[in-house]
Amino acid sequence: MKLRDGQTLDARLEERIRSEIRRHASPRHVPAKIVQVADIPHTKNGKVVELAVKAVVHGMPVPNTDALANPDALGVLQGLAAALRMRATT
Repeated sequence: MKLRDGQTLDARLEERIRSEIRRHASPRHVPAKIVQVADIPHTKNGKVVELAVKAVVHGMPVPNTDALANPDALGVLQGLAAALRMRATT
């Protein structure tokens, strides 16, 4: 979900997201963490590359970054994922 300009992820919006996922999918699909990022990696055709995001979150390499319109978004996610992993161990 992309936020509108000027909108930020707050507790109310986070709960709304969780509620919608729970309602339209199932409770097991509700993510443990919801975070706001500046950009989401997508292909040059505009498709979100969920597998690339999953790989980054799990510390795995991302193949074929040449197909991405915004490969810099992966770097931001790598830093965020590392920070979340570090926070979980402390």
